[in-house]
Amino acid sequence: MHIIETYFECCGFDHTFLQGGTSVYLWNLSREFAARGHRVSLVTPAHGRLDDLRGRYEVEDLGYTDEYRLPLVLDPEVWHGFPAEVELPVRTTAHRIRLDGVDLYFLSNEHLDRLPDTFYPPYSAKGSDLVFFKPLVFQVDSVRFLRHWFGRERAIVHAHEPFYHYLLPAALRDDPTKHVVSTVQSNMPITKKVYGPEVRRLLELLGTPAVLPREDPPARPDLEAVRQYQQLTHLHYEYPPDHVAVYRLVLENADLVDFLSPGQLDFYASFRDTPFETLFAELPLAEAVRENAHKMFVGGCAISDRWLAWDPHEVDRAEVLAGLGLDPALPTFFHNARYALHHKGQLELMRAVDRVLGDGLAANFVVRCISGAPLDDPYFSEVAERHRGRLHLESRRVDERRVFEYASAADFCLFPSKFEMDTFLIAQGEAMVCGAVPIATAQEGMAHFLHARPEPETTGLAVNRSFAEDDPLLTAALVARIREAVTLWSEDPARHRELSERAAALARRFTWEHCADLHLAAFRRLWRGEPAELPAERALRHGWFGLLKNEEITEEAALAHGDLAAYARRSPVGTPVARRFFHAAWERADFPACERIVERFPTAVTAEEVRNLRGRCSVTGDGTLVYRLPHAERVELVTPAPRGPAARALPEVRELRRTGAGAFEGPPPSAGSRLLLTLSSGRVTWDEARHG
Repeated sequence: MHIIETYFECCGFDHTFLQGGTSVYLWNLSREFAARGHRVSLVTPAHGRLDDLRGRYEVEDLGYTDEYRLPLVLDPEVWHGFPAEVELPVRTTAHRIRLDGVDLYFLSNEHLDRLPDTFYPPYSAKGSDLVFFKPLVFQVDSVRFLRHWFGRERAIVHAHEPFYHYLLPAALRDDPTKHVVSTVQSNMPITKKVYGPEVRRLLELLGTPAVLPREDPPARPDLEAVRQYQQLTHLHYEYPPDHVAVYRLVLENADLVDFLSPGQLDFYASFRDTPFETLFAELPLAEAVRENAHKMFVGGCAISDRWLAWDPHEVDRAEVLAGLGLDPALPTFFHNARYALHHKGQLELMRAVDRVLGDGLAANFVVRCISGAPLDDPYFSEVAERHRGRLHLESRRVDERRVFEYASAADFCLFPSKFEMDTFLIAQGEAMVCGAVPIATAQEGMAHFLHARPEPETTGLAVNRSFAEDDPLLTAALVARIREAVTLWSEDPARHRELSERAAALARRFTWEHCADLHLAAFRRLWRGEPAELPAERALRHGWFGLLKNEEITEEAALAHGDLAAYARRSPVGTPVARRFFHAAWERADFPACERIVERFPTAVTAEEVRNLRGRCSVTGDGTLVYRLPHAERVELVTPAPRGPAARALPEVRELRRTGAGAFEGPPPSAGSRLLLTLSSGRVTWDEARHG
């Protein structure tokens, strides 16, 4: 097969030319494809670095010149003072480097050669500098190059990150020689949108009829608080009606859609147990996901060959820790991530470290929050200074071998990432390769590391997912897990050793060979023209019972989704079944499902259970809101702000005071208020707020 990899940054072959992890992924995968005998091409911008590349590689200037005028239709609500449409003169040349069996094609023009140091336009350029459209110029350029240079040659076009290639699947949709596979590299908000008139105009330029997804329906008034709250979750943002969801544009036009882990695919399919789940189910995009779910597969990701080749046992633990001013005799915890205060859960991590060390816990912490500038939160340096000799805080970049030594000297690794923004989390896998037992969030995107699994599979310890900034529940959970880990290390070293060996063995399975196997299996099916099929297991996990045959439906799945109609397709529904459904719905805090069961099967539920269901929320005579739910850990009252001219309104969020186990009190709700529940299971869901 001919596999064409294309992305805005395919520079993992040279560390001086590298900006992000996707480049590393692309280069490792491409080399593995080439080693299997496939023809592999990479198409990427030159980013103004051709002269730099000529100093280290043999760069071939190709006989390719493409001159055209690129029209940009500008959103007047964003580009104030700019004309409605501008035309960029474009003259693109192509250049090639052949390396490790891979052909790297670099496209160069006036626009793609801007920002040679950072590559990516800063978000601040939006509305003020047309350099913001540099990735869009590459999208158009890459389609034109693919069509011209590779002509009618059959190929798999493997594009990465929908925001950077949303035009490409639609532009190549009717080309029988180009099969488009889209990889979702990061969990950008699934509803991320771009200006619709701009998309139409560019697809016209590319000769593709603009068949754009329909717009979202008007907002349901009763979900206004839910909609506004999403601005705080990093899961969804609202856009004006003339905008197009880029993921939907890709989903409906690509041949296959690829994910880095099974959990990432599951998360992006339904947002189950998150504050966004209720709203997502109401959007046309949810239907599009379900209709195109057969296209989805897991191509995976991997740990670098270098980390897998190095031997952790060769690292002198005592020398490493003493060199950091720490005591080698103490259990050591390690965190390694870019500085992303909320995404990586670093604020809660530092609060937890501050608390346990302040309480006298005997342990070391090596915390790396990588940043090109000093950390902007003074609390971090205050904690580091307060616990000198127990905490080593580092923000500078160091040699990869040095990071490996830190991980090898650690007994545990800490990865409390939030908002389900991680899709594979290579850094956790790297630390586990070195035998560090993970303490990490039970995010779906990290589930493949098995730290949240029960025995006999578990590799470590888990804390519940978090979708709140500066989350005290996450901080408390980290404190408890760190203390549990120290007890494990000191009182049950055999158990710690077992988990360490299990973690290392699991992480070492994530190789580029395996990743290539998964991709090539999907590519070959596409190449042979075999129709993609939706696995019944996936449909069951997400409650897509309409896509299943009666005999494929399981009691477990119907119960998990509270779908009595689905259960009835396989077995009769009697009182005992209805009772099981009531209890499962109660544990999920799915109270509408509970009410449906009470109405249809009144004898399946006790009078006390009905009282608990219907009396869980009340307002006392003095106006106090009282809420009772035994398995609730936190209850917040979310009141929507009045809708003004701004598209994105922020609600008022007030946490109810905990008065006992499962008991909460707070101010009286206003019209439109909703209650956001965080359950002990980690599920986050919504409930009505009664007014009296």
